[in-house]
Amino acid sequence: MRRMNPRQAIFTTASVALLIGISACSPSQSLSPTATSTPPPSPTATFTPSPVPPTATPTPLTCLTQPGKVEQGVVNATIPPQEYLIYLPPCYSELTDLRYPVLYLLHGQTYTDDQWVRLGVPQAMDAMFASGAGVPFIVVFPDDRYWNSDYGPGFGDRLVGALVPYIDATYRTIPNRENRALGGLSRGGGWTAELGFTNPRLFGSLGFHSPAIFTGDGFIVEKRALAIPEDLRPRIWVDAGDNDRELKSILEFERMLTRHQIPHEFHFLSGDHSETYWGLRVPDYLKWYAQAWTENK
Repeated sequence: MRRMNPRQAIFTTASVALLIGISACSPSQSLSPTATSTPPPSPTATFTPSPVPPTATPTPLTCLTQPGKVEQGVVNATIPPQEYLIYLPPCYSELTDLRYPVLYLLHGQTYTDDQWVRLGVPQAMDAMFASGAGVPFIVVFPDDRYWNSDYGPGFGDRLVGALVPYIDATYRTIPNRENRALGGLSRGGGWTAELGFTNPRLFGSLGFHSPAIFTGDGFIVEKRALAIPEDLRPRIWVDAGDNDRELKSILEFERMLTRHQIPHEFHFLSGDHSETYWGLRVPDYLKWYAQAWTENK
């Protein structure tokens, strides 16, 4: 049986509520052919029909018109504790039997877990859900504020070894690679290359948004990408602006994917390496991630 995706389940629930009504009719009366004792009605008698009760108007799920929620969280089992923000879609609290795909979005160097939130991801998610352009899903924004300290190298271990299992245990995710995606901008794109290609059984989609591939990692990234079995190859998106300061390494990365016939989408757009560029393209990014979780997938 095909799994019903979260959007279908939400609107199926709402539709059932909206279709329930109460109807009533007056019982009909018939005369037996042998019954002759009841006289016919007087010509002056008038017939007053019984009133029909009005159809009940159920209250729809009000959460369908409300925005999703962004909450703070922390995994205390790591050193340092792994902080994160999380976007929960509309009706998450009300429809407790539904489970959702999950996207991890990594921020850039010198920034914190609120970068993607400031760029408008929650608002774009709400708009996409309301328009029917994509299924609802959870978005996790991990914090990598220790990028320039001794804690920096441990971020990947914390994300894969602690944060992903914690999110699956704490929230109603669909805990498999087909329903889990990883993406990042700038330094977050570098982490996406390192963690995504190293853990093909964990993430089914990888998004590289102006990726800053870590210095000296070009050959290592290529080796990791080629080591992925064909049946575990992730969906891949790469984009960059024509005035991006990381453009040389981004083009080399894309050529590597092309050279080895690794399927991917490449979007070469107008813009630079800035929040203005990424903010304008957030809706397109989210629609691409959502495509993996549509009805036919």
